[in-house]
Amino acid sequence: MKYIILLLTLFSGVSGIAQGQTKYPSENVIITTRKNPTRVWTNEKEELFINVSPKDFRNFKANGFVSYGDFGAKGDGKTDDIDVIAATHAFANQHGYKVKADEEATYYISGKDRTAVIRTDTDFGNAAFIIDDSNVQNRNSHIFLVSSGHIPFKPQGISSLKRNQEKLDISLPGTCLISVTNSIVKRYIRFGPNQNNGSSQTDIFIVDRDGRVDMKAPIIWDFDQITEITALPIDETTLSITGGRFTTLANSAESKYTYYSRGIAIRRSNVIVDGLEHHITGEGDHGAPYGGFIYVSECSYVTVRNTLLTGHKTYQTIGSAGVTVSMGSYDISVNRALNVSFVNCSQTNDIKDSRYWGILGSNYSKNLLYDSCTFSRFDAHMGVANATIRNSTLGHQGINAIGSGIFTVENSTIYGRNLINLRSDYGSTWQGEFLIRNCVFIPGAGKASTASLIGGSYSGDHDFGYTCYMPERITIENLQIDDSGLPADYRGPAIFADFNPKMTDDSYVEKFPYIRTREIILRNVTIASGKTLRISDNPYMFRNVKTNIH
Repeated sequence: MKYIILLLTLFSGVSGIAQGQTKYPSENVIITTRKNPTRVWTNEKEELFINVSPKDFRNFKANGFVSYGDFGAKGDGKTDDIDVIAATHAFANQHGYKVKADEEATYYISGKDRTAVIRTDTDFGNAAFIIDDSNVQNRNSHIFLVSSGHIPFKPQGISSLKRNQEKLDISLPGTCLISVTNSIVKRYIRFGPNQNNGSSQTDIFIVDRDGRVDMKAPIIWDFDQITEITALPIDETTLSITGGRFTTLANSAESKYTYYSRGIAIRRSNVIVDGLEHHITGEGDHGAPYGGFIYVSECSYVTVRNTLLTGHKTYQTIGSAGVTVSMGSYDISVNRALNVSFVNCSQTNDIKDSRYWGILGSNYSKNLLYDSCTFSRFDAHMGVANATIRNSTLGHQGINAIGSGIFTVENSTIYGRNLINLRSDYGSTWQGEFLIRNCVFIPGAGKASTASLIGGSYSGDHDFGYTCYMPERITIENLQIDDSGLPADYRGPAIFADFNPKMTDDSYVEKFPYIRTREIILRNVTIASGKTLRISDNPYMFRNVKTNIH
């Protein structure tokens, strides 16, 4: 009896929301074509086997796609279908076939340690997926991993880099995503209840075959030495994932920083996610946080559009400083990724409901975009280089960021405590400019007692691993400040919060100086209360800021 055996070894890797890179073990899938029925099974080591009958093989080839039902998925909402789902994608990846979920099916996915690797277009359609997190074998195991078919390699001859360097003395097989680390230097040395000793200096950027750096996402650090460098060729074709109604049955684990990664990880460039829904049920009075149902990392050019997501309930734990903290829990995470866009997306719960954590967390990324989104938060933890929010509405956690480049907010409504908050745990730093146009700011969703456009805090006593900056220039045009809900005795809105109440004269000296804003340009700022816009409750700190009012 003649048969074909194909051994697929699929490598994958992800990184935690604020942690280093973690590697999955290889996933071995053995595919055979024998004169036996098509079926999927596992052995005692939980290795996955697939047999495809010659007849089915011919049909799949003629159709150009496969479905989960073709390989035995029940889709009854009770039978665990994760092995069959993973097997279907493994076969499709080998032959370049599209994958389609079965019409009206409901796939139950248990807590088994199994990841389905997606390398071809996938249409989840109107199918439902129930992800049961009540008993999970490996909380770091994503349900789906969208993976590149390219293999990363170590480019030779690069021993150092400079901030904003335009060209590398290197030749590449094509345009590549370059990841570089200097483990000797620590950045983002966090301050506060979740304090830490910082993270290794790292960067990610795009280089073409001739070594030219894409300056829309520039190198942001000087690398005097490089301890690790990899290059991953960028996939030139676009991979599409459409549809799907996902529901997570939430975990009830101990409330501590043991993040669950039980969703869709995207580690391939040029991906579109369109029309997906994610719901959450079963959240009780405690549980472990989530690292992101949609988790984008180590890739570029990813767009999530027409998608409905859900904010996670906020739980508390004891932070590294020994005090109680609220744990971040995310439905979207973007880490070490470039050119990531969210277009016409929203969430199921009220964006002003503070019982639910802000929906996005990001680190080490560049060129992030919200367009026509209704979300509870935008957030950049360990830096973003260039970000844009337009035509959007942001809820109770508003806009929180540190980073560099240009941050643009336009045609949007912000309900946060500040119009933009510069995260104090990372030094309230932004090395670049803010552009704010045609926006409405409703401080604290109308329930605040004060109003400041730019929030943050900086004592000058802590070394964050870098010089901290305020935006060099802030341009605000056509801003409506709706402070009609604030107490009548409040003093009126301020441009800056009181970043350092102790700095009231020249006797206060910052050990680590803060580079403050040079210029503010104001055009057509209206205030519902009729009060006057002030520079700050601490005018001394901002005495040298040039203000141009038009």
